[in-house]
Amino acid sequence: MSRATREESPWIEPDSSRPIAPHAEPTDVLLARLGVDPDRGLAAAEVQSRLATFGPNELREAPPPPAWRRFLAQFAEPLVAILLVAAIVSGALGDLVDTVAILAIVVLNGVIGFVQEERAERALASLRRLSAPLAKVLRNGTLGSIPARELVPGDRIVLEAGDRVPADARLLRSFALRAEEASLTGESVPVEKDADDDLDLETVLGDRANMLYMGTAIASGKADALVVATGMETELGKIAGLLARADREPTPLQRRLDELGKALIGVILVIVALILALRLIRGGAFLESFLLSVSLAVAAVPEGLPAVVTLVLAMGLQRLVGRNALVRKLPAVETLGSVTVICSDKTGTLTRNEMTVREVVTGSAHYHVSGAGYEPTGGFHPKDGDGSPIDPRDRPDLIRAMRIAAWCNAAQVTRHSSGEGGWKVIGDPTEGALVVAARKAEIEARDRDDHVLHEIPFDSERRAMSVLVRGPAGSATMYTKGAPEVILEKCRHEWRHGQADPLSPERRAEIRAMAEAMAAQALRVLGLAERHHPDADHESARREEDLIFAGLVGMIDPPRDEARVAVGLCRGAGIRPVMITGDHPITALAIARELGIARPGDRALSGRELDGLADAELASAVDQVAVFARVSAEHKLRVVQAWKARGQVVAMTGDGVNDAPALKASDIGIAMGIAGTDVTREASDMVLTDDNFASIVSAVEEGRGIFANIRKFIHYLLASNASEVMLMLLAALIGWPAPLSAVQLLWVNLVTDGLPALALGMEPPESDLMDRPPRPPGEPVVTRWIGLMILCQGALMAAVGASAFAATYQHGEDPAQARAVTFGALAFAQLFFAFACRSPSRTLPALGLFSNPYLCGAIVASAALQLSAMTIPPVRAIFDVPAVAPGRWLVLLPMALLPATIVEVIKLARARLGSGAPGPRAR
Repeated sequence: MSRATREESPWIEPDSSRPIAPHAEPTDVLLARLGVDPDRGLAAAEVQSRLATFGPNELREAPPPPAWRRFLAQFAEPLVAILLVAAIVSGALGDLVDTVAILAIVVLNGVIGFVQEERAERALASLRRLSAPLAKVLRNGTLGSIPARELVPGDRIVLEAGDRVPADARLLRSFALRAEEASLTGESVPVEKDADDDLDLETVLGDRANMLYMGTAIASGKADALVVATGMETELGKIAGLLARADREPTPLQRRLDELGKALIGVILVIVALILALRLIRGGAFLESFLLSVSLAVAAVPEGLPAVVTLVLAMGLQRLVGRNALVRKLPAVETLGSVTVICSDKTGTLTRNEMTVREVVTGSAHYHVSGAGYEPTGGFHPKDGDGSPIDPRDRPDLIRAMRIAAWCNAAQVTRHSSGEGGWKVIGDPTEGALVVAARKAEIEARDRDDHVLHEIPFDSERRAMSVLVRGPAGSATMYTKGAPEVILEKCRHEWRHGQADPLSPERRAEIRAMAEAMAAQALRVLGLAERHHPDADHESARREEDLIFAGLVGMIDPPRDEARVAVGLCRGAGIRPVMITGDHPITALAIARELGIARPGDRALSGRELDGLADAELASAVDQVAVFARVSAEHKLRVVQAWKARGQVVAMTGDGVNDAPALKASDIGIAMGIAGTDVTREASDMVLTDDNFASIVSAVEEGRGIFANIRKFIHYLLASNASEVMLMLLAALIGWPAPLSAVQLLWVNLVTDGLPALALGMEPPESDLMDRPPRPPGEPVVTRWIGLMILCQGALMAAVGASAFAATYQHGEDPAQARAVTFGALAFAQLFFAFACRSPSRTLPALGLFSNPYLCGAIVASAALQLSAMTIPPVRAIFDVPAVAPGRWLVLLPMALLPATIVEVIKLARARLGSGAPGPRAR
């Protein structure tokens, strides 16, 4: 970054015209200049004033194409352009009625396509707003989360590992902080950051070690920072200028449909050319025959298919939001229906994440802890006593353990602001449980931020957390918590009866055995340790070594009731659930058995055991493992790769910054919306807004339903269009006059392809959807079997149209009368056929006629439009439809019901006979 760029700043001292760079000012001067109380943050009124002054904290995009241009794009298809030219030429030669009708229908088609695309874009935009990044900010003395776009200069923000930096900010406090700045500087190695005002001038001006920049990410550590620039005034905003509006990448499904559309255009053009040639050979007028042929091509090609698919996908994504799953990438919807393995975190996803400390073990005693939830009431009861509570102040070892629990902690436990008297945790629930247990011993970490000198945050690799707390006379004490085996390795002594005794190998084995016994009761077990250092400023004071072991804490985290049901649904749907956790293998296996994830013969594999397996060995053993415990982010990645090596489609959950590689490697990466980090969410395909395993299964069900609905309306559209082509080709081969005129063809296409197809996309999921095996990931939308069904059912509807035309025309009726009957028979046959497309195997009575009210409404509306075209004299004149005698209606409507009836009878017969005929998914 150039020096000139670095010196630019929106902040200018009142008495100076020279720009002041926020990174070069002392912290107290910067706070005063920005008018911020560092302990309370900005007041609400000041936030609104600054938001009006500086605008939202977002990078401006280039404006989208205007609406009129997007509307005209609906007519950019070559076939539509040819039809418009032909219609205009026909009108110039005197056929004004048909010309106006054709132009009106084409424009109406364009309006429908435009509206569908706009609805889809608005739906996707609303989903993007839901997935917008959040920022943790201190305002009015209260810490909360707000959309990052609402930040203003002067806001105090809190950041930790995995967070995306939401604006340019000056550090106020930092602990072991490193930032990934590759998106801004290209530097691939994380950069160390420090809030210290005493940094040398060269470091401040050159490396900007006390600054964080919008768009970068926190690689490790924690920090409090002061926002100094937002939106286009950030360094990223200055570099980027106006962002180009990103075009949405088509999904694999949309690409396959585009390829299908191109193939259909080729086939249809060949057939249309044949029809045109046959009519010209038999003496037909060129312009009339050409107009008819082009109209058939326009009607037969499903040019609106991509817009309908996008709209159905968007509506499906909105339904997913209602089921607590926010899909960030459209292709994930297709993959959801193919998932065969779900690798899920345990804490908060399979369990309630409502921790309660149940047992505390010190070097001198074993205690049961009473009380439930986060209300700090209850007591400590020796397990070898009569059940009476003891006074913790009389037990020095217990007091030490609870002091560690209180200080080695970043959570807060407060009463609900609603006034209902309940308690809530702000922060990690595990740490919240430790705060509550400490309060039961009358210990609180008051003014924690003022006393903590240094912090080593928890991460999945170290499986430990430490804080260095200021003591009297320049001393400090390190408090540490983490996995018992990790903490034990850092300890040389143990507190017993108030004395620090050496830890012998035998005593270490006893502690490990006790931790395993607690884990076997499905308790989450943490080890606690501490060390006093006389010199807080000495480098060794910040090392996690030579600790004194203080005890074990066992917490219960009950399994979610809905998770048990969801695991059963997974099993029935052919999906293998797998638990991945940082907890002890025994704890994890006990909960996995309770949930039904682990079955007889399944085992738990620890991270240490996993390290001893080669990739090929892991791939061969992975299907026998129900639980992966004590795993790191690298282990998660290997588990994903092992399942994929067996040809499985894998969904993986994650919440930590280090989980991003595993999420990217999986087929569906699922981030936690509550506990997850920004980096993890950005790497994911889907975000769970409630961190609940049941929501994953709901998303799989919804994903299957979305894909099934897309397949249903594609089936309907292609079979209906095929019937029109077959009818016109048959008439040309036999030598009949055209069974439908150009304007009638376009009208039938408009009436039958629009609303019913969309309504089929809103079909509720079938009740047996989760009883079916996963869909093979490479399976095309239109399989060979479905293609055969489309041709057969299209032929049925074409036969209805041909029979209606033949029955009228061969009795010496005027061709216009025959066309009128065919016009009605084919349109109503296609509308009734939509009911038969609701399920490939279940009949309409089994589904319930009104279970999809959208389809019922669409059929009624489309039928009313068709009736108006056949019964209202001024409208009949436009379509050249003579009056149809009542007796003909008694024949026309039953004939129109035949294709749907035949399809339904075949379904019923196959169900009753248990036919081995290939189903809709066979190739």
